[in-house]
Amino acid sequence: MFSWLGSEDRRKKDPEVFQTVSDGLKKLYKTKLLPLEEYYKFHEFHSPALEDADFDNKPMVLLVGQYSTGKTSFIRYLLEQDFPGMRIGPEPTTDSFIAVMQGEVEGVIPGNALVVDPKKPFRKLNAFGNAFLNRFVCAQLPNAVLESISVIDTPGILSGEKQRISRGYDFAAVLEWFAERVDRIILLFDAHKLDISDEFSEVIKALKNHEDKMRVVLNKADQIETQQLMRVYGALMWSLGKIVNTPEVIRVYIGSFWSHPLLIPDNRKLFEAEEQDLFRDIQSLPRNAALRKLNDLIKRARLAKVHAYIISSLKKEMPSVFGKDNKKKELIGTLGEIYARIEREHQISPGDFPNLKKMQDLLLAQDFTKFQPIKSKLLDTVDDMLAHDIAHLMVLVRQEETQKPVQMVKGGAFEGTQNGPFGHGYGEGAGEGIDDADWVVSRDKPMYDEIFYTLSPANGKVTGANAKREMVKSKLPNTVLGKIWKLADIDKDGMLDDEEFALANHLIKVKLEGHELPNELPCHLLPPSKRKVHE
Repeated sequence: MFSWLGSEDRRKKDPEVFQTVSDGLKKLYKTKLLPLEEYYKFHEFHSPALEDADFDNKPMVLLVGQYSTGKTSFIRYLLEQDFPGMRIGPEPTTDSFIAVMQGEVEGVIPGNALVVDPKKPFRKLNAFGNAFLNRFVCAQLPNAVLESISVIDTPGILSGEKQRISRGYDFAAVLEWFAERVDRIILLFDAHKLDISDEFSEVIKALKNHEDKMRVVLNKADQIETQQLMRVYGALMWSLGKIVNTPEVIRVYIGSFWSHPLLIPDNRKLFEAEEQDLFRDIQSLPRNAALRKLNDLIKRARLAKVHAYIISSLKKEMPSVFGKDNKKKELIGTLGEIYARIEREHQISPGDFPNLKKMQDLLLAQDFTKFQPIKSKLLDTVDDMLAHDIAHLMVLVRQEETQKPVQMVKGGAFEGTQNGPFGHGYGEGAGEGIDDADWVVSRDKPMYDEIFYTLSPANGKVTGANAKREMVKSKLPNTVLGKIWKLADIDKDGMLDDEEFALANHLIKVKLEGHELPNELPCHLLPPSKRKVHE
């Protein structure tokens, strides 16, 4: 290959061809991003190198919260069975990181054995040492939920005097390592004790760059009255607003995620709706896993580029012979100015830069003379990856989504409310009367008939214009009324008989009560006289 050939010409002769998104991500990382990371010591500052298992593993959900907020009970609720190593209690019971994963045989794999398994995405955790590995296990068991996702249970975050006792490893750094690799981070809060301890505050700040993955669960909400629940929710949002420094509000789910009877059942419908929303969010993870890994690789590439500019700038400023130590101290002290200069020169957003204080602390232990100068070829390769290869992978992501069957988390609690009359919204709204022998609309039909006969029906039917005059009194938008008309005009003749008119008014009532309209008319809402014709 001649050196004078441009990148576009090289691309035409040797295009990047990927069979799957996972293979493509691995190849791009190893051939285009990893050389830049190694050249500028990225792994010593930010995150260890990625391995094949990081691209192949199932979506992971990380549970974080203070002790006794119900993290372990939440996993038990999702799986609908106990898992090895599970301990539940009001005191700080879970003192380990537990990766709950699918396995043919139920059992526990200790941390030291776990970090040498190339099939598990945990090998780089060995950097945190034995103090951490003695507190890290993998609980394996056969479970339908775990066929699609894995769940990481974490030690309860402590408060008061307890948090001053050292864990022996950097707790926030471990959580940050997991946060980079998981698909969803769920912060659990107890509705009874909303105080956010110093350690919990530090943990949330350590997750700063992963707000898109974060969700909040206000757990044990059945134990307080509605009025108190409103105040607790407001207090939680206020507290989070002070710690999570973003203009957007994190999605909060309210409920009680365990299998015990509700102590105060007043908000049962609210809890059911919130649970369904949370379940839908978790169930979407397998479908969006490839896109999440692609997004994380792009974020990593942007950070690696900025890191390269910082390191090369520091190298450029260092004297060749005398005064190296003094210059090093000066450069660390003026790192903010170096950030500003790089930002101007390379048109980089301030949000792409690593935390200034953290970077200064890390630089103290580094030998600046071993830093590398700018190497444009490595940066151009990463730019080429971001500009071209990522776009090709995006197309492949969409192709995989259309070719594969819809991937959703199944089993456990996810199927508990899908069948039978205990599904959310069963028998409500458009589903009202689904099990009744009589047509549900007939209950209010006499009232609708009175209105019908004031609209000058001809041959037993009212025209569209006359029906419209009555229907717009509901103040619903024309788009909604148009959908109701389409559902109610069963014989599609542009007019409504008395049964169709009653049905239209019933659907208006359903919508006004806050329920969604069906896309197709359910069988139980078909007027009795139309059922045989419709069949």
